[in-house]
Amino acid sequence: MPGSAESQSIRLEFISGQNLRVPSWRIPAGIYIVSINVDSGRHWKSAIRVLSSNNSVVWGDTVTLSSHESPALSVEIRASYEVNQMLGNGEVIGTLQTSLDELLDHGDETFELSFPLVHGVNPSLTLKAAVVHACDNQDGALFDSLVGCEIAQETDAGHAQYAEYSTSKTVSHLNGAVERFQLVLDRCPVDHPDHAAALTNLAWARLHGYIRNDLQDIDTTTSLFHEALALRPQGHPNHTLSLLHLILALNWRYSKERTPVFIHKSVQLCCKLLPLCLEGTYLRSIGVDSAVDYVITECNKLPIDASGEGIHLRRVVLELCPLGQKYRPSALDKLSWALGTRSKQRGSIDDIDESIQLLREAVSLCPEGHSDRGGYLNNLALSLQSRFNHQGKSHDLDEAISMHEEALRLRPVEHKNLDFSLGNLGSALRTRFNKRGDVDDTNRAVSLFREALMLRPPGHPRRDTMLNNLALTLKERYDTLHVIEDLNEAIDLYRESLRVRPLDHPERHLVLSNLSSALWSRFTQAGKNEDIEEAIRLCQESLEALHSLHPDRYFSYIHLKDAYVSRYEMEHNIADLSLAVENFRLASRHPTQGFPNRIATARKWVTTAEQHSHTSALEAYKTCFDLLSSHLSTRSSSISRREAATAFNNTRSLPVDAASCAIRHDNLRRAVELVEQGRGQQWSLASRLRSPLEDLESTNPILAHKFSELSNCLSDAQGSTGSTDRAAADRAASEYRRLTRQWEAVVAEIRNLKTFSRFLLPPSYTELQAAARYGPIIILIASQHSCSAIIVPTSGEPHNVPFPSITLADLEDLKDRFARVIPHASKMDLKQPRNDLIVLLRAVWDGIMLPVVNILEHTLNLKHQSRIWLCPTAAFTSIPLHAAHPFRTKADHSKEPCLEDLYICSYTPTLSALIRSRQMMKKHVPPSFVAIGQGQPGGGNGKALLAVDGELELVHKLVPTTANRFTVSGDAATRAGTLEALEQNTWVHLACHGKQDHNQPYNSHFVMKDAPLTLLDIMEKDIPHAEFAFLSACHTAVGDKETPDEVIHLAAGLQFSGFKSVVGTLWEVDDAVAKHVVEAFYENMVNHVEDGGFMDCTRAAWALNRATHAVKTKVPLEQRMVFIHIGV
Repeated sequence: MPGSAESQSIRLEFISGQNLRVPSWRIPAGIYIVSINVDSGRHWKSAIRVLSSNNSVVWGDTVTLSSHESPALSVEIRASYEVNQMLGNGEVIGTLQTSLDELLDHGDETFELSFPLVHGVNPSLTLKAAVVHACDNQDGALFDSLVGCEIAQETDAGHAQYAEYSTSKTVSHLNGAVERFQLVLDRCPVDHPDHAAALTNLAWARLHGYIRNDLQDIDTTTSLFHEALALRPQGHPNHTLSLLHLILALNWRYSKERTPVFIHKSVQLCCKLLPLCLEGTYLRSIGVDSAVDYVITECNKLPIDASGEGIHLRRVVLELCPLGQKYRPSALDKLSWALGTRSKQRGSIDDIDESIQLLREAVSLCPEGHSDRGGYLNNLALSLQSRFNHQGKSHDLDEAISMHEEALRLRPVEHKNLDFSLGNLGSALRTRFNKRGDVDDTNRAVSLFREALMLRPPGHPRRDTMLNNLALTLKERYDTLHVIEDLNEAIDLYRESLRVRPLDHPERHLVLSNLSSALWSRFTQAGKNEDIEEAIRLCQESLEALHSLHPDRYFSYIHLKDAYVSRYEMEHNIADLSLAVENFRLASRHPTQGFPNRIATARKWVTTAEQHSHTSALEAYKTCFDLLSSHLSTRSSSISRREAATAFNNTRSLPVDAASCAIRHDNLRRAVELVEQGRGQQWSLASRLRSPLEDLESTNPILAHKFSELSNCLSDAQGSTGSTDRAAADRAASEYRRLTRQWEAVVAEIRNLKTFSRFLLPPSYTELQAAARYGPIIILIASQHSCSAIIVPTSGEPHNVPFPSITLADLEDLKDRFARVIPHASKMDLKQPRNDLIVLLRAVWDGIMLPVVNILEHTLNLKHQSRIWLCPTAAFTSIPLHAAHPFRTKADHSKEPCLEDLYICSYTPTLSALIRSRQMMKKHVPPSFVAIGQGQPGGGNGKALLAVDGELELVHKLVPTTANRFTVSGDAATRAGTLEALEQNTWVHLACHGKQDHNQPYNSHFVMKDAPLTLLDIMEKDIPHAEFAFLSACHTAVGDKETPDEVIHLAAGLQFSGFKSVVGTLWEVDDAVAKHVVEAFYENMVNHVEDGGFMDCTRAAWALNRATHAVKTKVPLEQRMVFIHIGV
């Protein structure tokens, strides 16, 4: 050695190690180095370092050896199976004999020491040796010996024998290792600090023997790993390795005995393990990834379990498959299947929604060309069909068919799942046929099912399903085309399906129910009693197979009610009609079936009860309204609610038919309640989030705050569901339903309060009568069963005013004649007589309003010039009832008074709208008045209105200076500018073009300079301080023709947003003469202000009445009639 021995030492720096493989293949906790002086036996140990994924270790540890030490040196690399405190010295990876002189020969350069082969590679160490002064010695020192206690020696011997067994496969070495490890465990009781390490060593040797079929006691082995893990909880340095050990044991156990409990436990442990093992680490590469992959693969092979536990398992598996993991699409698909299966058993829309979201992701992860894309497309399409069946959204069905088409294209003739794709596309087309009636759809469906059935010949395990589907399609085609061969073939196919479908098949009940329906159809055609008897028996058998909340019970109920109704019509046994009604009741109220089917059933119940004069008719109507309201409440926007309502073509007349039914049952209070509930659903659903809360705040401020917050959240969520991104729209719809459930829970809490039991429930007659506080309400009922009026007085019972000589057809004819006569009259000179119009108004007086006036005058003793409110329904909404006029002269040559001579007429869309407006009336505040005009609309949206500027000047001049007056016109009268003006002022005069959109009334609008101001824009604003609006525009009070007798127009929208009193128009306004009405109106409206009064929006009806009388010589009849008053 160079230099002075007295002042010099040798420093060894162990930098790193490479190719560090463990002879026994056991997974080490870490690797460390041992340097031993051969002569003295003194040693030095490095720190234990964790291997990296490429089997290397970085140390950077140093040891300083005295120059007096013997130059002979032994270097060992050892695997440790514990972090920190070790039991024994671990397993030897490699040993090398060298000397200090050899190490110093490399100078200051790093160099490698290569060790003997282990599993085909040479482990190596990278190090550096240097001579240093003794005073620089700040490094690790030598110790006398390695751990040498008896349990450490036995453990080391066990490791050595186990390593030998791993190489030689000599069972005696395994037995020797097990014996030594067992001996160590016996000497390390439960409270011994090395007990967990002893358990692990023994368990690992036993597990290896089990894998090699040398030892069979896997239960003891697994329990040892369990016990070790319990002693190494989360946070323990050896916790991660213990988790992996137990997972590997459970996986091996499952591979030999496929008991699901073992793989279930592995899944749970894998979820705990993965977050502790980052991507790219040694444990991930050596065992974790393969163990997790095995667990995922085996779980995906398990049968679909729709129980809570089964779905939880699928969620846990999905947690093991982050984005980018190769099994993620499959895990998404399996969870989706479990949810879809549960939805079939329980009817949960949330399960269907989540299933769709999962499958959308699975499809997105499998681009075109991916082998699994067709399967995931097929499954997504099936989930979309389920949601269509539950909610009736047509875009779901269209998307499902498109995906089935794509899936079918991806499955050539020889594809093993071609039959599934053919059948699934057939089912979707059959569903669309039932929705839209296109015979091409059902014909193609039949062809697809026949092709699929050929791929499932007799003996095929799934032939029964295709037999059932083909039969179902043929039967439904028979219902439309009435080809008896289709029906007979369907019955034969159903019977064959039943023969080959096992008695314990989970869907046998469907074939029973479907065959029952086909037999019922043949009974109605041929009248064979044995058909109807068998149909009833089959349905009853189907019901016996299903639990009380199974969604498919609904189908058995509807087939039973069909059978009982038909038998009643044949045999006239009243018991059959009662049984039919009971099944109507059960089907329409079955909670796990989707709303569209239940609404359709309730509607048929109404028809049957009316047809046979059954006492359940009113109950049927009420059920219809309740179901429709619940269905619409799941839709997050006004437009989607209207679309949902119009999807039921035969429900439009329900409100008036219900009222007519109640009238015929002498229950006028019920008639008022039903017509209000049926007609006001669009507005009541929109307004429920704006309910006044003053009373609730004083009773329970915390609950009031919760309700207000959730209402705001729901209101904010409405816009997010309209996304064109279907996945985003689905997520938004799910979130909306989640918020809705929370909101409904708070509403239920509120209803539990003593004085709030009817909070947001359909109002009772007593509550509705509040609308008549300042004058009677006349509800005009136009039903196919009868036409009449109900007068709701300020107090007391309602009065019925029958119109025995008027039918619904008469009213439709009268409406159409007005629609022809008014445009013709508008082209006539002022002084030309409006004879055709006079004839129509006289008919309105004689047949409709005169009987009403007689009750008002002689029964209610209502004084002349009192206020009355007209609430027209159906065809009545298009007839100018307020303008009813006898146009006759009395014997004394005086003119008979018309309706507006006798009373001050207003309209209200519903009684609730009037009540709500009055509830929002606050104490008087100083008015701010804005006149908005747009006579030069942009984008070619109508001709120029030359009189608009003059009208604005006139209004500005007439409004008293006590009001803060503003004008918005010309380029400033934009959509945004007008909305801002509406929000900031209490009184508004609007002069512009107004356009009613009959296809989508929420798109009805005022024409502004840049863009239309729509009804929906107005409804989205909450302006509680607003008071009065004069709409000097065309078509601002014309209702919607499609929704169930709703009044959806611009004037009603302004009333909804907060304006308590509105003047609107029924048809086109001539702006050249409208100014005369406007001038007379404001003169009467504000003439009292100069005498110390204040601007009062409740005077609007009286002012309009006075104005139309005052301008008779200046304004033609049809232009005086065009203006109506709505509200307080």
